[in-house]
Amino acid sequence: MELFFKYLQYEKRFSPHTITSYQTDLHQFQEYLQEVYQLEDLKVADHAIIRSWVVTLVQKELDSRTIHRKIASLRSYYRFLVQRGLLETNPTLRIKAPKLAKKLPAFIPEDAFTQLLDQSEFTTDFKGQRERLILELLYGTGMRLAELTTLQLEDINLAASTLKVLGKGNKERILPLNASLINALSHYLQLRSATFPNNNSSFLFVTDKEAPLYPKYVYRVVKKYISTVSTANKNSPHVLRHSFATHLLNRGADLGAIKDLLGHASLAATQVYTHNSIEKLKAIFEKAHPKA
Repeated sequence: MELFFKYLQYEKRFSPHTITSYQTDLHQFQEYLQEVYQLEDLKVADHAIIRSWVVTLVQKELDSRTIHRKIASLRSYYRFLVQRGLLETNPTLRIKAPKLAKKLPAFIPEDAFTQLLDQSEFTTDFKGQRERLILELLYGTGMRLAELTTLQLEDINLAASTLKVLGKGNKERILPLNASLINALSHYLQLRSATFPNNNSSFLFVTDKEAPLYPKYVYRVVKKYISTVSTANKNSPHVLRHSFATHLLNRGADLGAIKDLLGHASLAATQVYTHNSIEKLKAIFEKAHPKA
């Protein structure tokens, strides 16, 4: 299993977050094998055993997307074993995943985020301005959580009004910065230098103990502030990414440009945001069509 994780890291170049998900899924299946079938080796599990595990996941009422991901993790692992000659056939080929419920990306209204920044009382110290910058960067660039926490000081180019992010598959992309973000970044960098004059960390975001920022901290910050302006159940950093894309599309941005800004590999992944704009399309239709 450790060889598989190294394969994901060095050959497939998956992000640390994705590899952690694979590790969680495979270890959970391993625990199931040990508890129910008294088996230690995943290589001896057949499709019937794997199907029984999927059934238990459904009975636990796990989200269908979570179950899909866990099945995908097993498929990748057993495919790896077959490719390495450690297994003759892939037992997951006969496994059918439950149907996915089609969910539109959650986002917050444009005026709600403006209200959040204008009315929230961010403290003027390093911590308060760090929290504000986290929100502004996630919404202002549409970057992923992992891209935010791995940002380096050298990735910021205030003179060119751009920043460089390292996305999935170690793919780099350049993102533009608006005037508000440039001001927020400049102020944060000054506070960072004043607060930690001897800090040698290359990371843009650091904790109060001068260590690189961790994902759970970002989750807490986003949930803390979004909950003040939105009643939606989802208050994760990804909601700000969805909001970024939806608001751009609502204001007439080209879908291909949004795809490049988000770092999507294909346009199909970006097209889901067109559904969020149906109300705007209806309004345009009613206003412009002779028969509307």
